[in-house]
Amino acid sequence: MIMEKKYFEIGLGPLTYEQIEEVIEQGMLLKLSDAAIKRIEKCRNYLDNKVKESAVPLYGITTGFGSLCDRNISSEDLSTLQENLVKSHACSVGDELNPVIIKLMLMLKANALSLGYSGVQVETVQRILDFYNADILPRVYDRGSLGASGDLAPLANLFLPLIGEGDVRVNGEVRHAADVLKEHGWHPVKLKSKEGLALLNGTQFMSANAVWALLRAFKLSKKADIIGALSLDAYNGRIDPFMACLQEMRPHQGQIDTAANVRRILEGSELIAQPGKATQDPYSFRCIPQVHGATKDAIAYVAGVILTEINSVTDNPTVFPDEDIILSGGNFHGQPIAIPMDYLSVGLAELGNISERRVAQLILGKRGLPEFLVAEPGLNSGFMIPQYAAASMVSQNKMYCFPASCDSIVSSNEQEDHVSMGGNAATKLHKVLDNLERILAIELMNAAQALDFRRPLKTSPFLESLVADYRREVPFVKTDIIMYQAIQKSVDFLRRMPVNF
Repeated sequence: MIMEKKYFEIGLGPLTYEQIEEVIEQGMLLKLSDAAIKRIEKCRNYLDNKVKESAVPLYGITTGFGSLCDRNISSEDLSTLQENLVKSHACSVGDELNPVIIKLMLMLKANALSLGYSGVQVETVQRILDFYNADILPRVYDRGSLGASGDLAPLANLFLPLIGEGDVRVNGEVRHAADVLKEHGWHPVKLKSKEGLALLNGTQFMSANAVWALLRAFKLSKKADIIGALSLDAYNGRIDPFMACLQEMRPHQGQIDTAANVRRILEGSELIAQPGKATQDPYSFRCIPQVHGATKDAIAYVAGVILTEINSVTDNPTVFPDEDIILSGGNFHGQPIAIPMDYLSVGLAELGNISERRVAQLILGKRGLPEFLVAEPGLNSGFMIPQYAAASMVSQNKMYCFPASCDSIVSSNEQEDHVSMGGNAATKLHKVLDNLERILAIELMNAAQALDFRRPLKTSPFLESLVADYRREVPFVKTDIIMYQAIQKSVDFLRRMPVNF
């Protein structure tokens, strides 16, 4: 039975993370709402009339761009001006973006244009959605944006195919855009005044990367709590530092939530309830509420900033039909999101930092656990080297935490004399997340191994079920095995691991 595709209407109201995740996970198609179509048409009609009537230059509409803003363009060349802009600015380089991020860029740009302040044609926005719905993915690369006049280079690569230029991927195959347009019976979009600028100005490269990073971070933060709780129990740690009354004395929301999560995860554990524990645990266990909680607070703050951004108009100039004004400003500048994205990198890196410390504690041969978590250390190296791998990735994440937003390099003949470097802040988020995912997978390996040395005592029903599922893919290590294979299986398991507790 063929399932009918569901549609999500762009322009009905502000986008939410829940909506975006649903669209991605359910493979929903996109369409413009009637309200969005009316707004877009109203703005475009106003702009067409303004171009005919205006006796003064209109930046980016009847003039050149950037430092060429004082060069007037004749009316017969306005379309050529916009097409030349897209062609000349398509300078993104490096590695091709994740297809999900490319689709998010298309969605977020369509959403921004649907607000009706950019002066584009309905046809242009519809073609963006056509590309999304048909899985025609322009080839966009991860380097080239300064995050200042928006994400000029990657957005130019993204929209070259609309005018029949550049390459796209269809079912993984690289095709020339003109050929794909012809196959679908589509003509290249004939850009009108300002449209090229509306497509290229904007923060959708930064924002799409940030949205995808946040969707991952929401889940990894919860998974870090689960794995940290498993490590605590396997280490024979104390539940005292997680009690609600202690968190109320320092009521940061992330701290409160983390402690509550760990209490729920460990509910019913025989190990956590047994007497005779050490008086105190190392900070990597005892301070899970404070450290994991600070990351939760960072994620929540950044999520709020990015949510504002993806529901904003970030191209330039901005057209206000009702007020009869066209304003050239700086809403394309990435600084408002560049700094928070750097902050998010720090928060995520700290989840990996404390995780690696718990890994190290588990292999030290303390609390009744064998050294390196094998029965015969010496003959077997056991879990010695996975900690090395985790430490390497922790160190690399510290390098990625250098704030990209601290840098600025002058561009466009000093017209754009301060830039945000938000594109770099956005792309390095994924590198931090990739490392964090692997670090947590290594902790899961260690914690499950340590737990098996505590038998016949059991951890909580929730964790027993989780470990039983894990053990079907990664067995207990009796003697040395090829570790990288077990690590990869642990990563795969972590990606599927549920976060409902």
